[in-house]
Formats: sequence, C-alpha cells, structure tokens
Amino acid sequence: MLRVSSPHERLVTQLARIKELSGLSLRALARRAELSSSSLSRYLTGQLVPPWEAVVALCRTVGRDPRSLRALWAEAARAGAAPAPRRNDLPADLFDFTGREAEAALVEELLRSAGAVAVDGMAGVGKTSLAVHVAHRLAPAFPDGGLYLDLHGFTPGQEPLEPPAALGRLLAALEVTHPPAGVTERAALWRSELSRRRVLVVLDNAADAEQVRPLLPGAGRSAVLVTSRHRLVSLDGIPPVSLEPLTDDDAARLFGRAAGLAAGEEDAVGQVLRQCGGLPLALRMAGARLRHRPGWTVAVLAERLRDAPGRFDSVFGMSLRQLDGIERRVFRLLGVLPGADFDASMVGALTDLPPGPVGAALEELVDAHLVQEPSPGRYRMHDLIRRYAADLAADEEPQAEAALRRALGHLLAQAVAHDRTLPSPHRPEPAPGDPAKAMAWFDLEYVNLVACFDAAVRLGVDEVVAELPQAMRVWFFRHRGSDDQARMLEAAAAAAARLGHHQRRAALLADLGYARATAGRLTEAVAAYESAERSGPDDETAAALALRIGLARRDLGDLETAQACFRRARDLFEALGRRAGQSQALAFDGWVTLRLGRTGEAVDLARASLALADGPARITGLVTLGVALAPDDPAESLRALHEALRLSEQDDLRHNQAWCHNHIGVALRMTGSHEEALAHHRRALELLEPLAEAQLELDVLRTHAETCRAAGRPDEALTLLDRAIDMARELGRPHDEKLARAAREAVRAAP
Repeated sequence: MLRVSSPHERLVTQLARIKELSGLSLRALARRAELSSSSLSRYLTGQLVPPWEAVVALCRTVGRDPRSLRALWAEAARAGAAPAPRRNDLPADLFDFTGREAEAALVEELLRSAGAVAVDGMAGVGKTSLAVHVAHRLAPAFPDGGLYLDLHGFTPGQEPLEPPAALGRLLAALEVTHPPAGVTERAALWRSELSRRRVLVVLDNAADAEQVRPLLPGAGRSAVLVTSRHRLVSLDGIPPVSLEPLTDDDAARLFGRAAGLAAGEEDAVGQVLRQCGGLPLALRMAGARLRHRPGWTVAVLAERLRDAPGRFDSVFGMSLRQLDGIERRVFRLLGVLPGADFDASMVGALTDLPPGPVGAALEELVDAHLVQEPSPGRYRMHDLIRRYAADLAADEEPQAEAALRRALGHLLAQAVAHDRTLPSPHRPEPAPGDPAKAMAWFDLEYVNLVACFDAAVRLGVDEVVAELPQAMRVWFFRHRGSDDQARMLEAAAAAAARLGHHQRRAALLADLGYARATAGRLTEAVAAYESAERSGPDDETAAALALRIGLARRDLGDLETAQACFRRARDLFEALGRRAGQSQALAFDGWVTLRLGRTGEAVDLARASLALADGPARITGLVTLGVALAPDDPAESLRALHEALRLSEQDDLRHNQAWCHNHIGVALRMTGSHEEALAHHRRALELLEPLAEAQLELDVLRTHAETCRAAGRPDEALTLLDRAIDMARELGRPHDEKLARAAREAVRAAP
C-alpha cells in the first residue's frame, strides 16, 4: 500500500526545497533568516514544526511568497511533531497557600497579556511561594512545561549566578547540552528555543536587572516570572508587582491554618501576628511550633515570642528552641553548607552523625519550616533562614569549618566513586556500576560540586581543590564548553603545586591544555602542555602529553614535529602496556603520514592501530583508514567510516560523529555522489554547532567547501571558506587561515 505523507512531512519537504534554492549552508541560511541554526536544523529534520514567523523568514530569503504554504503549515501545526515529554522543574506548591488573591490574579493576568512579570518585596514576604503557586495554577496553559531556576541573588555564601552560567542551565533543561560560549550567542539561542515552545519560566531570587535581562524570552508564547528583593524598574516591558506583608486578616488565616487553630484567642493571635510582621515565612514557622506543642495555648506562644529581642530572632529562635540539641546543631551547620540543595548523606558528613539521627533531624526541621523538601530526599533552605543559621554557626559552632571540610571531603569521595564507573581512555577498566546513573549523579550535583569547589578555594582546602576537577574529567569531556572547567583546572593546578603534588599538577595542566585546544586556542594549549611536561608527569601523563602535543602541532601545521610526538607517545604507551593509547598514537601517526603524501604507509599504520583497539577506541583508526583508502577503494573506505560512525553513535560521542560524517562526505565526493556527500557535511556542521570543537569545525568548513566546488556550487564554497577565514583569524590560527585562503583562491580560479 502506498504510504501517504503527513502534513508535517510535506512541510519539511517544502522547507528543504527552500534551503536548496538558497544555495546556503545551514548556518548561513539561519543567519539570513535571523533564526538559530539549531532550531533551523530541527525544522529541516522534522523534529519540530516551525512557528509561522520562521516559515515567512525562510521564504523571504529566496523571494518566495509564504502565503502558498499557510494552509499546509496550519495543518502541520495542528498535527504537531512527535510529542516530547513535558518538563516540569517547579518546586511543589504550598498546601497552605493563603491570601494574595488580588496579587495572584494580577500576576496571572500580566503573564497572559504581557508574557512577563517581576514580583518584588522584602525577604520572607512570600515572593517565591506566590510565583510557584501561580505557575502551578497556569500549568495547563503552558503545555511544554515549567522551568525553575534559582539565580542566588541573595543566597548567603554564594555569588549570584552569572548570566552565561544561568543560560547554560536553562538551555540544558531544554536538552541543549553544549551551548555556545558567549552570553550574546547563548541568549539568542535561548530566545530561539523558547520561541517554538510554550513554557513558563520562573527566575527566582534575582540580584538585579542586569542578571535577568539576557534570560528573558523573545517573541513567542512562552512567559517569564521573575522574583527579586529589588524592584527591577529598568527591565523594559516587564511589569512589576510589589508584595507587602500580609494584611491582618490574611495573616491570621495563614497562622490559623499553619497552627491548626479553631476560632478564639483573638488577642493572643494579634500579639503573635505583630511579632511575625505579616511575613508568611515567619507565620508558618510560628504556626508549626504551636501545632507541634499541643499543650501550649496561643497566649503561651505569644509570651515566648515576646521574650526574644527582635522579630526574626523571635520567630526563628522560637522554632529553634523547640528542637533538641542534635536538631539545633544540624540546623546551625546547614548554614555553612554551600550549594543549592543537599541530601541526607551530605548532612551526615557535615554533622558526623549516623543516618538515623540525621533523618529524624531533617524531618523535624521540615516540619518546623526551617528546611524545605522540594522533592523526595532533596532539601534546601530559604535564604533568610540560611543567613540566620550561618550567623548562629559563627557564634556557636567553633567546629563549623571542620564540619564544612568533612562535607567537602564527602562530596569529593562521591564524585571519585561515580567517576570510576565511567568508561575512559585514562583507565584500563571502569569500576563496577551503572555509568548512566553516574552521569545522572553528576548532572544532579553539578551546581553543588562547583559551589563546594569554590568554598574549598576560599578555605584553602587544597586537597579538594586539586582532586575534584580530575574526578569530573569524564563528565567535562561529555559536556565540553562548560564555563567552569578551565577556571577549576587552573585553580587545581595551583593547589597541586602548593601541595607538592607535581605529577597531579602535570595531569591537571594536561587537561587544561586539552580544554584550550578544543576551544581552538592552540598556542595557549601548547603553553599548558609544556608547563605540564616541566612539572614531572608520571609515565601515563607523559604518554598522553606526547599525544596531545602532537595533535596541537599537527593543527598548527608542523607535521614533522607532530609525527615525532605521536611516535614518542606510541613508545611510551607500549612500555606501559596501554593498547588503547598505542592504537591512538598509531592512528594519528597514520593521519599525519597521509598528509605528508605517503598513502601506503598510512594504511599500514591505520591497520596496525585497529589490531590493538576495541570498541570506541577503534574510531580514530577506522577514520584514518577510511580517508586513506578513499581514492583507491571507496567501497572499503565507506565501510570503515560507517563502522566508525556506528561506534560514535553507540556511545553518543557527538564530536566523533561529526568527524565521521565529514569524511563520509569526502569519500562520497570521490565517488561522484555529491548531493549525498553534501548532506553528510551539513550533518557534521549541525553536530558541531553546540560543541567547543573549533579545530574540527575549521576542518569541516574546508572539506565541505571542496565538495561544494566539486558539485558546481562555487558561491556556497566561497561562503564556507569566508567563515573559515574569519574563524581562523578570530582564534589567531595563521595556518588554518592560510589553508582556507588557498582553497578560496582555487575556487575563484576554477573555470
């Protein structure tokens, strides 16, 4: 039976035709249409139905009237693409949310009409509670989910989240895991991603307007709800809603619900309300104390509150005085714990208590509203309470620093244990465990890992500073482009030097060089590598350094030096019995040998590499073999390259997937299959777009341009080479700029 294509498939066909007519690369077309290239990629591959505005913009790039596509687009939009799971990061709504009816209605109306609102007010007045309550009520209106991000504008002991890092976390929530580096580029990608979704974004605890501005959505049906202690008057188009303390009636109702009161004792209730100042946080805490003391009357509570010196001390202190000694100590020490949230094991390390007392203490703290439990087993503290706890710890906990050091050591030990279960070329065999769970743990704890690292730097806990980035090595490899990696490695190398751990310093500098090399900063990478060599590396690191210096020298155009480095790396790995390392060194030796014009020798080196490797370690040898065989044996070449692609996809190695697609394109070009080759080059660029892989992108641009030239598309080839020239110049890469300019002249000179 003949299959009838769906409206969405027919729309994708029309969009692909527009791209072909434009004669532009995906990135060039995206720039001309003022779309993000990642979004355009999803439109062209059928992953998403574009908004009508995007269809109009694409039609205009080729001078086509978009109205002929309107009916087809409407039908496709109604049918939709394959549904994605709904994301919901919102904390739980409060069961006893009380009052604020007018403010909640105003916030809802502004979100519907303006798509944005900023809620401001003093600490403890209930900004977050209102925002979360409204977000839950509006959930049906935002079918693509709700995102929540604490910007830590006023979190004690923690710097406000910088816009690039905030955008990175928001994009990661939308499964954009490798965003570009610059804040401008990230903000543009964020707006583009939101434009095709209907998401409600809650940005909690903003420090100021400058922190929030890059995080705002653009056009589309998504909305943003911001909270801050300051009125963000300079945010154009974001109407403010200011919260005042609760009225007496609302305060009395909230207190009554929290305390489980019936009517009566109005005079005593009034005294409690005055002590709480109309702040929901204080009212809930006071009510919780009364609810858990059935022998008390409201008058007794009011009397106890009057004995305290100040409003916050009276309420917080009252809650604290009802706890036993262990619970009070747990509370105080939580004030010095860095990070966004924590679990019971972290509290156990902090307090040096066994699980039973820790669990009981956390339950009591949650009941007293001193700690929140936004999801099962994960806890956090309100900033105002955290500050109170930290002040108490400073006055009453002489061993607070020792407790924090225990917590830092605990988190490091967890990171090391999870890291050991992850496959890596740096270890012969991973430890038993589930790698997926280990990566999920790093994803969950990433914010806390960075916060604890920064705390270790402040405290001078050099052991944690020197070890934690190495424990995150594999996670960072899979998340290249992280804003934190380079600064963490630099601080770690300095800490290792202070400790006299010269071999560890060498390993850290080697990783720093690699991070710089993947970002295209080859001169800085070589400087880091050379510093590592001077630090007295162990044999394993020395072998890895020889390999990495070879790669940097290759990319700088110094092929003979690169080959000498690869051969030295092979000898070092052989002495260590590291077959995977030997395989890599042989494969890269073959790659350089091929570029030096010795094809037969390159094929032999690639085959020798494959004889030593298993699994993903075969990828480099397979690609080298495929490229070397392409001119004389295209069928065998394509078999090798497709096998390399299969292995890359099996382990979700995006950079290797891009490398494979690019050279499949080269092999197909040599068979005369130009259109199929171009599709592979385009896929390579799409995969590279979110990755910090400058060198590979430069290589793909040049090879893609050569295929365009062979396919009779000189204008597109010139566009690609212009991009390569600009990129090489920006990165300070004269060798790559020279290659791109030479290719450009060849295209221009062709008949």
